[in-house]
Amino acid sequence: MEQFLGTGRRKTSVARVYLRPGKGKSTVNGREISDFFHRQVNRIIVKQPLALLEKTGDFDVLVTVHGGGESGQAGAIRHGVARALVQFDESLIKTLRAQGFLTRDPRMVERKKYGQRGARRKFQFSKR
Repeated sequence: MEQFLGTGRRKTSVARVYLRPGKGKSTVNGREISDFFHRQVNRIIVKQPLALLEKTGDFDVLVTVHGGGESGQAGAIRHGVARALVQFDESLIKTLRAQGFLTRDPRMVERKKYGQRGARRKFQFSKR
């Protein structure tokens, strides 16, 4: 059976996405997508690349994701689905790139600096 692999990343989340020809069933870490993602927004984000190309019912999506939180994982899965679709058909690159699905979102949490309260926040200044 033919399957297409795409690795997606967002924040600290990494998702391995396998697309297999099927009836549109989506599984994330062995659970149904509606059980895994509590927010409707995240379920929509995951299916955006397939919805754009009108291939929602053509593929079964099998995902293994770890790290980060719910929205980071949803973004990682979307990135992975888009990359797997490119592996399926390279002519889709232009459409997916125009929507920004193939670009890895570089925004990460900035690290805390020594001598400060946080990444940018300083301790309160006292003159006396």
